[in-house]
Amino acid sequence: MKTISHWINGSPNAGSAAETQPVFNPATGTEQAQVVLGGATDVDTAVAAATQAFETWSESSLTQRTQVMFAFRQLLVEHEEELGRIISAEHGKTVDDARGEITRGREVVEFACGLGDVLKGDYSDQVSRGVDVHNFRQPLGVVAGITPFNFPAMVPLWMHPIAIATGNTFILKPSERDPSAANFVAGLYRQAGLPDGVFNVVHGGKNAVDAILTHPGIEAVSFVGSTPIARYVHEQATAHGKRVQALGGAKNHAVVLPDADLEYAANHITAGAYGSAGERCMAVSVAVAVGDAADALVEILERKAREVKVGPGDAPGTEMGPLVTKAAQKRVENAVGTAATQGATIVVDGRGLKIDGHEEGFFTGPSLLDHVTTEMDAYQEELFGPVLAIVRANSLDQAIDLINANPYGNGTALFTGSGEAARRFQRNIKVGMIGINVPVPVPMSYYSFGGWKDSLIGDSPIHGPEGIRFYTRPKVVTTRWPQPTQQVTAGFNFPTSN
Repeated sequence: MKTISHWINGSPNAGSAAETQPVFNPATGTEQAQVVLGGATDVDTAVAAATQAFETWSESSLTQRTQVMFAFRQLLVEHEEELGRIISAEHGKTVDDARGEITRGREVVEFACGLGDVLKGDYSDQVSRGVDVHNFRQPLGVVAGITPFNFPAMVPLWMHPIAIATGNTFILKPSERDPSAANFVAGLYRQAGLPDGVFNVVHGGKNAVDAILTHPGIEAVSFVGSTPIARYVHEQATAHGKRVQALGGAKNHAVVLPDADLEYAANHITAGAYGSAGERCMAVSVAVAVGDAADALVEILERKAREVKVGPGDAPGTEMGPLVTKAAQKRVENAVGTAATQGATIVVDGRGLKIDGHEEGFFTGPSLLDHVTTEMDAYQEELFGPVLAIVRANSLDQAIDLINANPYGNGTALFTGSGEAARRFQRNIKVGMIGINVPVPVPMSYYSFGGWKDSLIGDSPIHGPEGIRFYTRPKVVTTRWPQPTQQVTAGFNFPTSN
């Protein structure tokens, strides 16, 4: 049985703990590896390596750091297929979907390659007689990322390229459900010429997380996951003096107006709802059908849901793979049953799906629920599975009010042919990321990713300009270089710029 170890100081590290956890192939339901579960001692080891590496890496030139990023970016291109298959085998998503995840993560690496322009400071000449002012940003030190199972490559790539390119050293605690991608990426960094100790991986569960949140040698923590855990991470880490990025859960709505191209809208909503088996924080889980659009939209969505090709992630033609664990499969299928008992209409029932040759896999098919109300569990809970709920609204304003009343505010979309409706929607909606005729509005790497309300705990979005600010701190320098013969009078009053 394969054992997946930590990666510390440039090489695999077995760690100090004897405890392990099985890693499954979701398509077959079989155990394929064991991952070591680290704790405080392993975090200490990683922090010590990262602290030592920071002494030299933080003083390296920007050219050296960006050269490593350019090399790392090229290796991600060359090994995209291999990394995609590693992700598919442990997560369950299709290989094509995994490749797309790698591509979106690589965009952040490309942003990090261009930090020479982003990190330029400001200079003000002669703010007072013989006095100039300039500013610049410096790295924090050792920083850490705690990442979820649903994007084992992309979400960490939203963090560590920017952290490393700005001069920090990094410790990644990936999900123990699909841990191999993190170690593979660590190997690519080594090939790219990154010095030992700059990027480290510690596997584990809550013990490892708590050790990171409380460790005095870690300056900042980035987290993506559920809202309850995001709150816990934010509270614990800030209580121990750390900066925190804490991105939580979501309940993303797609509003469809009667003037929309319903075939177009249904195509994109279907992909947004069932892609990656719905295990995305930006998945479309609620379609708000406005007025006369409702019946026709449901009819098209039903047809398209039944056409989704479900199977193993590495099989040609598969559009949706299994859920990540047996527990996730059971939770999602129970949620569909609960929706029916609460009054929803099950238009498409994905429960009980069996795939030939993979009968023990964690599969469930797409489910489509109509006449869902905001009081139902299927609306209120983040199901994180291939379940699309249809809520009917009488007007765009009613749809906006419905979304604004939801505790989450991660992503939302509007399908319409009206510029006026689109402008009203994007100005009045209380959501951080908005798509107009775009179902999954994940920003490009040079913008920042982050929701509102319970989808972002604190005020620090991730990657883009906000990522630069998060992983660095500013200095402002005021200088005077008087001539040796010049007499400069010092005053006891508060200094002014005369």
